[in-house]
Amino acid sequence: MKIMITCCLGLFLLVGSMATAQPAVLSSSPLCPGPPIKVAVDWTEFGFAPCRTGFNPFEFILSPITVANLRMHWRYTTGYFFESSPAVVNGVVYVGSYDSNVYAVNASTGARMWQYRTGNVVLSSPAVANGVVYVGSWDNSVYALNARTGVLLWKYTTASAIFASPAVANGVVYVTSNDKNVYALNASTGALLWKYATGDVVSSSPAVANGVVYVGSYDNNVYALNAGTGTLLWRYKTAAAVYSSPAVLDGLVYIGSSDHNLYALNASTGAVVWQYTTGDVVGSSPAVANGMVYVGSSDHNVYAFNASTGEPLWHYATGDAVFSPPAVANGVVYVGSNDFKVYALNANSGALLWQYRTGDGVSASLVVANGVVYVSSNDTYLYAFGL
Repeated sequence: MKIMITCCLGLFLLVGSMATAQPAVLSSSPLCPGPPIKVAVDWTEFGFAPCRTGFNPFEFILSPITVANLRMHWRYTTGYFFESSPAVVNGVVYVGSYDSNVYAVNASTGARMWQYRTGNVVLSSPAVANGVVYVGSWDNSVYALNARTGVLLWKYTTASAIFASPAVANGVVYVTSNDKNVYALNASTGALLWKYATGDVVSSSPAVANGVVYVGSYDNNVYALNAGTGTLLWRYKTAAAVYSSPAVLDGLVYIGSSDHNLYALNASTGAVVWQYTTGDVVGSSPAVANGMVYVGSSDHNVYAFNASTGEPLWHYATGDAVFSPPAVANGVVYVGSNDFKVYALNANSGALLWQYRTGDGVSASLVVANGVVYVSSNDTYLYAFGL
């Protein structure tokens, strides 16, 4: 059986049973070009991939029919808040904690495999590539850790705390800092390749697509930078701080702003293609899949729009602000809310399919990989839900 799936990274060819996780072949595309490589059915970094669409095209176990049967398999606690979104690679869950540690947890059992202590809280979501875990800390540093052992390989220190999640593309780690800069680091050595200064704090996690880095800043701007040199290509000024992270697909950049708007910008020019005004701050990072874009707002709603036109398609009201970036897989949208709940919604209609109440708000992105939903919550627990 062969299944063709399109995502921001190119055209995937998945060979094998729909009920089991299989390797896939990734070929280049006009948006994220590169030589064909093999990828596993993993969620390797915030937003699934460097272009941050939040869409896992390889999930076939969970669906609008089966998701109602989700049950908790395990939960792991550090005793401190989780705001870091997990990465799931080769049967291991990687996540940061308010206790200043980065953890590697067995994805099947929830047993801790290793932990690495940084100098301050870890809100950054790990990115895993080529056997290395990259993550930022509020101790101002970016860390590269051996994914199997947790041994430090290198670290790079900026001038302020790092909230954002690294993006790894073509041997380069792209990360932002509260020191107002965007950094490009050599993934093997941590050597600085370039940095670009914005006008204020940068907590937006960069997206990388087609040789361009896209990122928002508290100076109200969305930036497009040459990924190789850091040269400014364009910037678009919104009416308030931008701490949402961009998602890039099919020539459009989707990003939220504190001015209450979700924007769709032309990826080449920065021109506004469409925008939609919600009832409050859009701090959630959008997800894009199958011609639709999904985002949360502080007005308590999760929204779905036509990705090309911005036409509102549905919205779902939760009980509090939604900062959690949606995750999309096989016709289901997964999202957390500050109302202490996580939700699974029908991607086409917004109908509620499943929900679970945690002990506190969930502002991190949920992750869906190999039939399991992973949730990091402010109630100090990392959860795994499966059938």
